[in-house]
Amino acid sequence: MSEASQPVEDAGDNEKRPQFGTRLLTDDADVFKHNAWDHVQWDTEQEEAAQAAVEKNSTVKMSDDQRERFQSDAPKFWNSFYGIHDNGFFKDRHWLLTEFPELAPNEANDKTQARSIFELGCGVGNTIFPILELSSETQLRVYGCDFSERAIEILRSQRQFDAKRCEVFVMDATEEQWQVPFEENSQDIIVMIFVLSAIEPSKMQRVLENCYRYLKPGGLLLFRDYGRYDLAQLRFKSGKCLEDNFYVRGDGTMVYFFTEQEIRDMFSKTGLKEEQLIVDRRLQVNRGRGLKMYRVWIQTKFRKPL
Repeated sequence: MSEASQPVEDAGDNEKRPQFGTRLLTDDADVFKHNAWDHVQWDTEQEEAAQAAVEKNSTVKMSDDQRERFQSDAPKFWNSFYGIHDNGFFKDRHWLLTEFPELAPNEANDKTQARSIFELGCGVGNTIFPILELSSETQLRVYGCDFSERAIEILRSQRQFDAKRCEVFVMDATEEQWQVPFEENSQDIIVMIFVLSAIEPSKMQRVLENCYRYLKPGGLLLFRDYGRYDLAQLRFKSGKCLEDNFYVRGDGTMVYFFTEQEIRDMFSKTGLKEEQLIVDRRLQVNRGRGLKMYRVWIQTKFRKPL
């Protein structure tokens, strides 16, 4: 899911809540000159305030029956989400080619050189379409899967969809055996953008192990997702917590908030080798309403050994 457009729980209640980290940027006149500040550093007080907010909204956990319902019916909730929003909710992620230049075509290479990219949890194509749009590679093949049938239907119906270079399909990535239209050890790049967080924690490792299986030796896994103490986590009300750091949104979709070490441990356990792992803390500003919103994302690049 796109970090720019992901709904924040209780966003309308913002004025009534403490603004985490305001002591870091004390000059509001300067802060509100811009829409966003990158790589904002948190102080001890901000970290402690975030911890307290999470402890408060995690005290009451949902029952086992409730947890099972949301986990087993996850495709239904995402189908409902896309049924309501169609392709108008998320914006195409052109920023991906800046953050992950590996996705961009290398003009120095022969354009006839084959390249294969697979996106896990492709939604309605907000990652796939920028890749197709900016690439003139005749041998580029882009694959995408999502466990929402409605999302795949919407993706295929878009004018940007190019069936000659792109193949998308419905798949539950938490299954032990993936049913995919390509061989093991075949993908140059696998992309996971705000996807792993929607999966129940007990099945995350299985998903990553399958990613490893289908990457080429030397292939790259590109990942971006929610970090611990992101504003979306701090805004959850009590009673929305399934298990520690794993919540249900108002629309029934689920979301987990990762630490840097959790990501490093899970990815490394598969045999992937770390090339990049950063915690991206940003301050987004709504100048019209005078609001400051602290976002936390984790971005990684892990490579399969040759």
